[in-house]
Formats: sequence, structure tokens, C-alpha cells
Amino acid sequence: MENNSGIDVKNAISGVLVVDKPVGMTSHDVVQIIRKGSTIKRAGHTGTLDPRASGVLVVLLGPAVRLSEYVSASDKRYQAVIMLGTTTDTYDADGRTTSSAPVNISEEEFNNELQKFVGQIEQVPPPYSAVKVHGQKAYDMARRGEEVELAPRIIHVYSLELLEWAPPEVVIDVYCSSGTYVRSLVNDLGSRLGCGATLSGLRRTKSGRFTLRDAVPLRKLNEAFADGSWYQYLIPAAEALSDWPMIELNDQEVDSIKHGIRIPAVDAKQQKVCGVSGQGELVALLELDAEKMEWQPKKVFFS
Repeated sequence: MENNSGIDVKNAISGVLVVDKPVGMTSHDVVQIIRKGSTIKRAGHTGTLDPRASGVLVVLLGPAVRLSEYVSASDKRYQAVIMLGTTTDTYDADGRTTSSAPVNISEEEFNNELQKFVGQIEQVPPPYSAVKVHGQKAYDMARRGEEVELAPRIIHVYSLELLEWAPPEVVIDVYCSSGTYVRSLVNDLGSRLGCGATLSGLRRTKSGRFTLRDAVPLRKLNEAFADGSWYQYLIPAAEALSDWPMIELNDQEVDSIKHGIRIPAVDAKQQKVCGVSGQGELVALLELDAEKMEWQPKKVFFS
């Protein structure tokens, strides 16, 4: 399959599609649409968004799927809509209401409690989540009425900002580490406030270095699949790791790396780097052997 520029997209070195996921679809649904539309079977997202949530969903295509462990670990940013005075069993508006209470707190009181969640904290995932317990997904156990006990995990909340104060509805900005459950954060905040709270809306505005500015609406992407112009939205895989140091490899070094052969590391100051070709294509992730001053290929992205 060639695009209008004569580029064989199916055999592209690597690529990223950043999608603005609509509400009502699972992240897996979006990946399936991309697999069908691009005819590239190797595809995967780098961080699940619940069906109720919208926003930035990073999908890796072709050999770039091997970047998943690095991209998935990137920080995330969300805009969360909170309904004060209500709790549900799922911690969001899809669940069964478990309590209702009057909301008698001030904006200052809310913000004071909100800021107590900034920093490195322990968080217990929601019972209705994909976290596995003894090989079973927690939400399957919860739906069967089984008791779900999930271990707390350490997360990092870098900042929390109050954007809109219109109780019982409140909107906040959440900047956090990967693995953070905004539903749990909202539920825990509601407990601290004494009135309860549930997540009524969620939009991911940033995932790693990708923001909504990079994201293409799924409707627009589907149109591009239909007319064969979707490649215009394909972002080079190297950009997914733009926070990594990069070194440019000449043709001889590219050939060596492709065959798993180490190359000299001249004046190397970093332990891990991305090796890119002169055309900016991601060739490999390289690790420094400081004793021999050589770059060792750790992951090679084309052969």
C-alpha cells in the first residue's frame, strides 16, 4: 500500500497516531478501527481511557508498538468534572448511587483539601477497574458481587488546579503519573470533604509529549482512511520519545545497529539514547557500555 507520495506506509519504520477518543467507545474499539482502516495489524494504545472518558489516546503502529513500555509510562493530564454530594459503587456516573449528602463547603475549603493530594501518595484503585486479583479482573469480580480488595500503589500527583467552582459541580485539572486513577482521587477527595464525590466527566488533555493539539478526531481519521490520506496524521515514532537524548547515525552505523553490532560511543554523556537515521527515522534504543565506550543496541525497530 502506497500513499500519494509513493511511500510504502505498511512498511513504514514506525509511527504514532494520536486520536481524540470520543465518549462512548472503548480504547480497544479505537485500535480496532485503526487496524482496519490502515490495514496494519500491529497496533496498540499506550494507556486505557474508560468509555465515558474522551481525549488523547496514543496508538502505536507497526514496529513502534515495541515502544509501548516506554510511552505507557509517560505522565498524563486530565480535565475532570466532579459531582459533589454523591458517591457511586464505580466512583463515576455509570455506577449505582451509594450515598447522597448536602454540599456545605466553601471554595477555599475545597481547594485546601484538594491540594493535600499533591505529591507522592498511596492510592487504592477502584473496585471496578481492570486491575487483576488472583488472575481475575477486579471489575468482573465486583460485578459478581464478590469482595474486591486491591493493594494500594504509589502514584505521583504533580499538580491539581481548580478550574471551575459551581457546586455541586466542580472542574479540576489533574497532572499526574501513569497509573493514577482519577476516579479514586475524586472518591478519596469526597471522603475528605465529608460530602462524597463522584467523577461525572473526564477528558485526557495530555499523554507524554502529546496533547490535544496533536490529536485528530476519530471522525476525521475515518474520513482519511476512506480517501487514503490517513498517512498525513502519522507521526514519526522518534517523536514519542522526544524527551530522550538522540544521536544521529550515519548509513554505516545504521547498518551495524540493524545487525545487532555495537558502535563506538564518542563523547557519550547519557546512559540511554535514541538512535535515529539521517532522515529522522527511529532506528534503535541504545545503551552505553561505559567500560568499552560503545553503544549497545537494546531494541531495534527495523531490519
